[in-house]
Amino acid sequence: MREHRRVLIYSHDTFGLGHLRRCRTIAHALVERDKGMSVLILSGSPIIGSFDFRSRVDFVRVPGVIKLRDGDYTSLNLHIDIEETLAMRASIIRHTAEIFDPDLFIVDKEPLGLRGEVLETLQMLKSRGTPLVLGLRDVMDEPAALAPEWERKKVMPALDKLYDEVWVYGLPQICDPLEGVKVPPSVRRKMVYTGYLERKTSVNAAVPDMPDTPYILVTPGGGGDGEDMVDWVLRAYEHDPDLPNRALIVLGPFMQRELQTEFLARAAALPKVEALTFEAQLETLMANAVGVVAMGGYNTFCEILSFDKRALIVPRMVPRLEQYIRASRAQELGLVSMLPDDGARDAEAMAAALRHLPQQHVPSDVIVPGLLDGLENVNRLAERHLSMPRRPARRPTLRRRA
Repeated sequence: MREHRRVLIYSHDTFGLGHLRRCRTIAHALVERDKGMSVLILSGSPIIGSFDFRSRVDFVRVPGVIKLRDGDYTSLNLHIDIEETLAMRASIIRHTAEIFDPDLFIVDKEPLGLRGEVLETLQMLKSRGTPLVLGLRDVMDEPAALAPEWERKKVMPALDKLYDEVWVYGLPQICDPLEGVKVPPSVRRKMVYTGYLERKTSVNAAVPDMPDTPYILVTPGGGGDGEDMVDWVLRAYEHDPDLPNRALIVLGPFMQRELQTEFLARAAALPKVEALTFEAQLETLMANAVGVVAMGGYNTFCEILSFDKRALIVPRMVPRLEQYIRASRAQELGLVSMLPDDGARDAEAMAAALRHLPQQHVPSDVIVPGLLDGLENVNRLAERHLSMPRRPARRPTLRRRA
């Protein structure tokens, strides 16, 4: 038996920052608790190298892909067929797992990986007795969309035959991510709610430049689909230059270059607005803000709770209702306020919401037991798997989805 333990984390990362940031947070928590542990992240994110990682956390980047508007995928940077890209990704994933030989394998969100690319790796590790865990965010999508998607991908047989546990990084009183989906009792018994993943500012990272007066942080996450929210905030400041607080807008690295240029120019013309394209230490900017305007993705929501920030959520409505569902439940509990995008995006309505934001209740005014216990429980659950001897199992026969 080797002296040091190993955890492998898979994140498909076709778009945005959410999956990578969640996996990075979990990896850092694991190595912080166990000084003899190494964690390797498999990721398709094109900007994973822009983030800092703790000692004993590293990553392997597989070729990137991006989802098109019609739901199909294409290679992100290589002029090769998508099937060739997926074959390379699957090969890299499997061979990395074979050599790294993890004591625990955590898969983020996609049970079989992108287009089934993790199935062979799951079967191989299962035959070695490696514990297999699926990690789900608190909200996946509305049941009408999730149920047929998982049926098409043949997810339930994998959850039943391959996975040992399903960790839900949230609480049932906010959302059951599989609500409305036919889940067999054998899979339900594997589900464990951890609570949300608490975030902290990085001690060793360079501190970003911040406004020297109180500011509201405006963040659309990765920015690839946040142009409507940013435009709405800018129009509010253009409509009402006397808004009391400055706005610091972080556009996100995946926003279209033309939109970035337009928004930067509009912000430069407004005395109380500052904009930048990307900041790896977003947690520090949020920790120092008087309020937050965001779309309400999982990681941003965790940060709002962790730093106890008054928040105005402007959720995305397409292609998934994930953000709207999360924001609605959180508003019902009194954790945040929400301003749904009605398509008109009235500047006066946004200006009124921005004026009110600093007077809102903070999330800690609402008592929700276990709300931010996610990382503590992830460590506890991981330790339970890591402390047990491996028990090689017969390889299940599941077919990769075409």
